[in-house]
Amino acid sequence: MMKALFFDCDGVLVDTERDGHRVAFNRAFAAAGLAVVWDVPLYGRLLTVAGGKERMHHYFETHGWPVVGPAARDDLIRRLHRLKTDLFMAIVESGELPLRAGINRLIDAASSAGLALAVCSTSNERAVTAVVEKLAGPARLAKFAGIFAGDVVAKKKPAPDIYQLAAARLGLAPDGCVVVEDSRNGLTAAVAAGMTCLVTTSAYTLHEDFSGAARVVSELGDPPGPHVTLADLRALVADRNRQPLAP
Repeated sequence: MMKALFFDCDGVLVDTERDGHRVAFNRAFAAAGLAVVWDVPLYGRLLTVAGGKERMHHYFETHGWPVVGPAARDDLIRRLHRLKTDLFMAIVESGELPLRAGINRLIDAASSAGLALAVCSTSNERAVTAVVEKLAGPARLAKFAGIFAGDVVAKKKPAPDIYQLAAARLGLAPDGCVVVEDSRNGLTAAVAAGMTCLVTTSAYTLHEDFSGAARVVSELGDPPGPHVTLADLRALVADRNRQPLAP
């Protein structure tokens, strides 16, 4: 039986990666005096690395560091990430990035049905909370039992840690949790945590391999167009739990 609905943030709540996070990273690099520009194709490749700090570390390891020594490198990553988070929040608060279709509808439906709601993201917790509060509104933010984000776990997606933590903190069995993700990394994390995962593809993830997803859609949608309902999500859990266990 379905007991909870967990959302990823970037690409699920808001299609933030291309026109939100990427832009904020570039503005942070420019403000720090670095001749680094992540264009759209490059950022798409970098998204295979989960987490903003990890993404910058990977890039500098590949293309060369602008500073010398482990301590200086760690400090640079921390400073850039703080600045990038501030710049990203400014983009969110400007209203440039609206919520994706169907998000508010499913939040309201799940809350009315007494399901636990949570966001589970590799992004900075401050930024994730701002996305929900500024775009969905304070009343909907209050409906969430938890925002699990950033460095709250040691290993980020595709590791299952963030989803395992959310289930443990909320006292839930994994097989009653439905996850909405947009990426292969997120799907892998959800499935490894023993949860049912619906994928709603985003601009950067359209052609990824989503084998193992309970269902893949282009968007959650809103009436009168095609849309995913709470009944649809419950059916995915029921179908999964009816399947015989592997020997």
